[in-house]
Amino acid sequence: MGDFDTGLWSHPRLAAALVDEDWGAVFRTYRQLAGISQMRLGELVGLVQPDVSEIERGRRRVTSVEVRQRIIEGLGVPRERLSAAADVGALPVPGLAFSGAAPDEDLLSRVTNAVDGTHRVDTATLDWLDRLLAEHRRAEDFIGSRPLVAVMGQQLRTVVDLYAGARGPLAERVVRLAAEHAQFLAWMAQDQGQSAAALAWYDRSHEWALEAADSDMAATTLSMKAHMAWSGGRGQRCVRLAEAARWSAPNTSLGVQGMAAQMQARGHALSHAPDDAHRLLDDAQDLISRAAQRPEDEPPWMYFYDETWFTLQRGMAAMHLGDWRAATRHIGTGLDALPAGYRRDRAWYLSCLAHSHAAAGEAEQALAAALASAPDAADIGRPHAWNELHTTASVLLRRGAPEGRRLADVLREHD
Repeated sequence: MGDFDTGLWSHPRLAAALVDEDWGAVFRTYRQLAGISQMRLGELVGLVQPDVSEIERGRRRVTSVEVRQRIIEGLGVPRERLSAAADVGALPVPGLAFSGAAPDEDLLSRVTNAVDGTHRVDTATLDWLDRLLAEHRRAEDFIGSRPLVAVMGQQLRTVVDLYAGARGPLAERVVRLAAEHAQFLAWMAQDQGQSAAALAWYDRSHEWALEAADSDMAATTLSMKAHMAWSGGRGQRCVRLAEAARWSAPNTSLGVQGMAAQMQARGHALSHAPDDAHRLLDDAQDLISRAAQRPEDEPPWMYFYDETWFTLQRGMAAMHLGDWRAATRHIGTGLDALPAGYRRDRAWYLSCLAHSHAAAGEAEQALAAALASAPDAADIGRPHAWNELHTTASVLLRRGAPEGRRLADVLREHD
C-alpha cells in the first residue's frame, strides 16, 4: 500500500494499540482504516480468517514470536513505531492533567449525610457558585478541558463542604449543585478519553440528581452516557441509554428531551437503521424548535443546545449512514453559524467535515477543512478531533489522493 501504510501507522488509535501490543485492536483498527476484510488481512499476515476473527474478538492471544513477526512484516509496521512501542510515554493521547481522575470514595456520603461544620450557607453564596460554574463551562468551550480539571475538582469539594451548613431547601440546592459539578467533571474526563473516570462521575452525578429531585440533570447524565456509548461505536447501548434518558425521568425540559431523542437517532444511525434515525431526528427537531420558544425553561447547562448544534448532529448521523453529501451539507451549515467562542467544537466539527469530504471523494475540500482544524485540534481537540484528522488522512491515502500525503505530513509534525 506504500504511502498509505506510512501515514496509517501515525493514527493515534493504531499507534496506541501497538504500544499495548493489543493485536486484536491493531487488527480491527487497521482493517477499518485500510478498508479491507478479515480474509485479506489474514492473507497479509499468514493467518486464516477464523484466526483473525478470534484475535479481534479477544478469544485468542498472540503469544508466538513467529506470529508476532509475521504480523509486523505483513502489515508493514514501521521500525520507528516498534521502538516507540517500548516506551509507554510515547502514547499520543494525553491523560488527565491531575492525579485521582475518578471521584473520591467519600464524596457521596459527605453530601448525603450530615457532617460537622460551623459555617452557614446562604442563597447569595450558592448563586455565586452557579455563576462560576456557568463561566467555567463557557471557558471550557474555548480553552478545552485540560486547564480546568483540577480547578473544577477543588470547586466540587467546596460545594460538598457547604452541605454541613445548609438547611432545608438550601441543602437540596447544594446536592443539585454537586450533581452539576460532577456532570461537568464527567464531560471533561470524557473529552480527554478517560472513559472509566467519566462513567464514575456520571454515575455520581446521576445519584445526586435523583436525590435532589432534579429530573433534567438525571436525564442529561443518561444522555451523556449514551454519547459515550456512541463514541465507542456501541449503537445499541447508545439507543437504550438515550431511551432511558427520554422516558425514565418525568417532567424534563423540551431541550433535555430533544437531546435524548437525537442521541437515540445517532445510535440508530451507528447501527445502520436509517428509518429509525430519521424519525427520531425529526422528533428531536420538533422538540428543539419548541424549546427555542421558551429558553427560560431550559437548565443552564443546555446553553449550547440550539438549531446550530442540532444541524451539526444531523451531519454526524449522516456520516454514520454513509450519506456523505448530506453530512458535508449539514456540518458545513452548522459550522457557518457556530459562534467563535466554541473553539473546541469548531476543531471537532471541522475534522468531521474533512472526513466527510474525503469519503465523498472531494480531496481538496477535505484538505482545506483538515488544515483549518489542525491547529486547534492539536492544542485543545485531542484525542477526538486529532483522531478524526488521522482518519481523514487515511481515507485520502487509501484513495491515492496526494492531499493525503500532505495532511499526513502536517499531522506528523504535531504527533
